[in-house]
Amino acid sequence: MDCGVALPGVQVAYQTYGALNAARSNAILICHALTGDQHVANVNPVTGKEGWWEIMVGPGLPIDTDRFFVVCANVLGGCLGTTGPASTNPETGRPYGLDLPVVTIRDMVNAQARLADALGIESWFNVIGGSMGGMQVLQWAASYPERVFSAIPIATAARHSSQNIAFGEVGRQAVMADPAWAGGRYLDAGLVPEKGLSVARMAAHITYLSDAALHQKFGRRYQDRAAPTFSFDADFQIESYLRHQGSTFVRRFDANSYLYLTRAMDYFDLAADHGGSLARAFQGVKTRFCVISFTSDWLFPTAESRAVVHALNASGAPVSFCEIETDKGHDAFLLDVPDLFSTTRGFLDSAARARGLP
Repeated sequence: MDCGVALPGVQVAYQTYGALNAARSNAILICHALTGDQHVANVNPVTGKEGWWEIMVGPGLPIDTDRFFVVCANVLGGCLGTTGPASTNPETGRPYGLDLPVVTIRDMVNAQARLADALGIESWFNVIGGSMGGMQVLQWAASYPERVFSAIPIATAARHSSQNIAFGEVGRQAVMADPAWAGGRYLDAGLVPEKGLSVARMAAHITYLSDAALHQKFGRRYQDRAAPTFSFDADFQIESYLRHQGSTFVRRFDANSYLYLTRAMDYFDLAADHGGSLARAFQGVKTRFCVISFTSDWLFPTAESRAVVHALNASGAPVSFCEIETDKGHDAFLLDVPDLFSTTRGFLDSAARARGLP
């Protein structure tokens, strides 16, 4: 791993959809975001809810499972089956907790490459993902350019900004300040740091939306009351919404995984890995790119995507760029945004023709 420590063994949990063709040339890897998982287009067995990208993945949809073999894996450091801090450390027989080596985006991609080897996929037709998933897409292109025919990084950046590192630290401190965190050994103690993780989720969720989206959805409307209570109850709808987001999150996500994955995003910096030159990270890359951003995304603003596009241009890589007008904020890549669907479908159709796929 990047931190210099070797794991004795890694388990990777994944889901597949569609069928791999005889040439093994129609495989698409979907990389999930910070709090996502491998259940991209099926009912999540933990939450009972439908997959997080069922609006995009399925028969006849932009990522068409009648045409493509789709793979989505839980990332290294996650908590839905892939080796993470809640997994059993074979050396102790107890959960790893903070004994798990710190994970990077490149570590995640290297684990996915092992999965591709196990599936017999030498080259992905496409690698796609948003936010932290987009970071994995860029890392795939930099680390394994010969194994990525086309790539769609969405609402992402080639490095985590200082502001985003700050948001991540607020979330981590909220988790670690919860007495139930127990120094990271809460599973051994039979505890769950629900309050800290809930606050971390609430703070992060604000960054996924835009001011316009929040105002349109909630405004200053009261929650089930006509007047303020003059207390610290959830008087406003937005307060009630955030509390709900926090309480549901703690039932499906491991607190230590939240620490590890936010830290992995913080450490991500492709240019720093290549002598400070982002263009050098993509030198010689023949992968076809479609970079997508959203006008109201202030967590990963369009300027970050443009920097990636400029670096790809400088390296001579084939790249197209689309900034989509929407007021839905960073989470637009998960929502009903027709321009995202049409852009993705059009690019995949074009790439499929170039690769000789039906």
